[in-house]
Amino acid sequence: MKKLHTIFRQFRDDESGAAMVEYTVLLGIITVAVIATVVLVGAWVGTQWTTLNAALP
Repeated sequence: MKKLHTIFRQFRDDESGAAMVEYTVLLGIITVAVIATVVLVGAWVGTQWTTLNAALP
């Protein structure tokens, strides 16, 4: 029983799993931000291209 208690205490105090989850969530947030930026910039460039194309004779 004491060994089981020790294992549970070590599992509770181990923070490497929590850090990995935090880094994974952070990586997901950064990925979503990058994709959103690329989509928004792409739409803006498309609009500018259409406007420029229409302005040319």
